[in-house]
Amino acid sequence: MAPSLNPPSLNHRVEPGTEHLLAATEMFAMLADPTRLGLLWHLTNGEADVTALTGAVGASRTAVSQHLAKLRFTGLVDTRREGRRVVYRIRDGHVARLVREGLNHADHRITGEPAHD
Repeated sequence: MAPSLNPPSLNHRVEPGTEHLLAATEMFAMLADPTRLGLLWHLTNGEADVTALTGAVGASRTAVSQHLAKLRFTGLVDTRREGRRVVYRIRDGHVARLVREGLNHADHRITGEPAHD
């Protein structure tokens, strides 16, 4: 892959077309499930395997595996092998920041803390 002429940025100044809107909608749909959002939140703290994530979100191993498969299929998480273990991680910083911001926003709504920029 050829090196990019522009360094990576946190802000992408694009006018969203249909392709952008559909890709963002797919990502938001994955975040719309409490178990998947919980899995992603735990992964914002670093890599984890299915056993650790099962304990963290309190769901069955089967359910966690199915949710992780969906997150992997939609490109929100990546995996790597450590012997027989599969270790999951968030694919990029945009996803991690979106998860954190969504939960920070929820905290404001629940606690009544005033909004800020």
